[in-house]
Amino acid sequence: MSNKKKYSMLASTAAVAFILAACGDGETDDTTDSGTDGTEDSGEESSNGEQDGPQPITFEQRVENEGEEMEGGTLNIGYVSDSPFTGIFSWELYTGNPDAIVMGYTMGEVLGYDENYQWDDSGAATFELDQDTNVATITLKDNILWHDGEQVTAGDIAFTHEIIGHPDYTGVRYSGDIANIVGMEAYKSGEADSIEGVRVIDDLTLEIEYQSVGVQMLQAGGGVWAYAAPRHYLEDIPVGELESSPEIRENPIGFGPFKVENIVPGESVSYTAFEDYYRGAPKLDRIELETVPTSSAVAAMENASYDVFVGMPTDQYETFKDIPGYTILGQDENAYTYIGFKLGEWQDAEMDGDEIVEPAQNVPNPDAKMADKELRQAMAFAIDNDAVGARFYQGLRRRANSPIIPNFADYYNEALEGYPHDPERANELLDEAGYEDVDGDGMRENPEGEELVINFASMSGGEVAEPIVEYYMQSWEKVGLNVQLLDGRLHEFNSFYDRVGADDPEIDIYQGAWGTGTDPTPSELYGRDAEFNFTRWASEENDEFMEQMTSPEGFDTEWRAGVFNDWQEYFMEELPIIPTLFRKAVTPVNNRVGSFDINVGVDADTPGAGLHTLYLTGTERAVE
Repeated sequence: MSNKKKYSMLASTAAVAFILAACGDGETDDTTDSGTDGTEDSGEESSNGEQDGPQPITFEQRVENEGEEMEGGTLNIGYVSDSPFTGIFSWELYTGNPDAIVMGYTMGEVLGYDENYQWDDSGAATFELDQDTNVATITLKDNILWHDGEQVTAGDIAFTHEIIGHPDYTGVRYSGDIANIVGMEAYKSGEADSIEGVRVIDDLTLEIEYQSVGVQMLQAGGGVWAYAAPRHYLEDIPVGELESSPEIRENPIGFGPFKVENIVPGESVSYTAFEDYYRGAPKLDRIELETVPTSSAVAAMENASYDVFVGMPTDQYETFKDIPGYTILGQDENAYTYIGFKLGEWQDAEMDGDEIVEPAQNVPNPDAKMADKELRQAMAFAIDNDAVGARFYQGLRRRANSPIIPNFADYYNEALEGYPHDPERANELLDEAGYEDVDGDGMRENPEGEELVINFASMSGGEVAEPIVEYYMQSWEKVGLNVQLLDGRLHEFNSFYDRVGADDPEIDIYQGAWGTGTDPTPSELYGRDAEFNFTRWASEENDEFMEQMTSPEGFDTEWRAGVFNDWQEYFMEELPIIPTLFRKAVTPVNNRVGSFDINVGVDADTPGAGLHTLYLTGTERAVE
């Protein structure tokens, strides 16, 4: 099952993981202190130097079950989530990970990648990058068909660029990577009717010329937009109306192994086999995907209601790990949980007629409530994420020390300490920065002596959502910070991100999670021109780091790794977010599924790896 390559916002239990870290086992508010016994520092090491509590767990990433392959059949997938997918079947227009999950079975992807997430020739097209001419060439293979029987062409790949670059585009994919294409800014502003650097050579060949190229463009998701949209099906729909169109919401077509037959928004998707899939007709007849609330996921597994569970809640691992009839596969996620600080606002492009005077960008506010770096650092030291991971996720999560995940081993700075639990240091930082309790009520005022109330936005979803929020707020209260839950409640995934993305002035801090995609380059999350940079943090130093990471010098990977290490040190000092947890994802697979493989970069024609290779060994699900 291939991993998604694009950054995505993770819902509470959507797809690969929760958005919310947990500091409780979902029982009662009594478990929301730092430890299971109510003591304050449960994450400390034991006398033998090892971390107390469960240690990291290892999982198999492939299962092969005995039994003769049956012909056809229906694979039932339980998608565990308390946040509904919105049903935007478009790589150009979706934002949340729930939509990426349901699209993955049908839409198709142009390029394949290896175990290191490097582009290779395993997909529907091949890829070449010419450093001398700054030109990327994508060449489609023969007989790649849309679900309506039309040929997938180079013009369809060009069309995705035209959608994203269009002045009326409503999505969030227009970024520095897209603007890097020659002529894109002129097209975006309406000065040009076409994109100069996007050239259809023939039906199967597309050239894309960039202003500059870097080594990240050899990486899946690293600056080359390698997707296709059916021009013949969508081109008559105004770009500004695409997102709400029935061609996107109700009757989407792709070139993946399964066609969409029916969508019940937020609840289920029915897929049927696409017999003309370029890798070969799927062995299954159908896939039925249904959303399953986190509260009933374990019961559904006990009842063998589904063949595969996607997004199984890791905080409930102890309750389902030994359920008979299933094998649990697992892997480190390309994701992390974080707490973000609102530090500015998004500024749309400033126009003079059709001319862009000032590009769209993040604009920091030096007077923002959370602008004080020492305040942010103190809030990081005040919370105990070691205890959260070890004691409440049974070893399936651990404290994050960086916004670069360990899966990107060449670029991850393992030596960073990050922010271990140290309330003493938190108090020192607050004292030194002038945050003092002026009126004796136990809560600190700001350096001007004014009341300080920090509004915290977080999401609903699962048994652990509320306990973790309460734990964090209690931890901050212990160092004298008055943190209040926005509107006094948790918020549903879509409305939460609507408010965070719109820079709601009522939000000071928020808890989110990123699916990082498959490229370590962080410019799309923390660059000045990145709309996904919800903190709105920007600095000249950060701009320079982003430039270096994507510069031609970066083809020297050792030099580039040094830039990444330096940037992580700088980032963790400035701390626009607190990276809280690295995580593992678990995938229970019923024993009637012949084989199932979640390894990254494995040959898609390997049984169990590509969706078209999945098969069943019986008409009834295994219960032992």
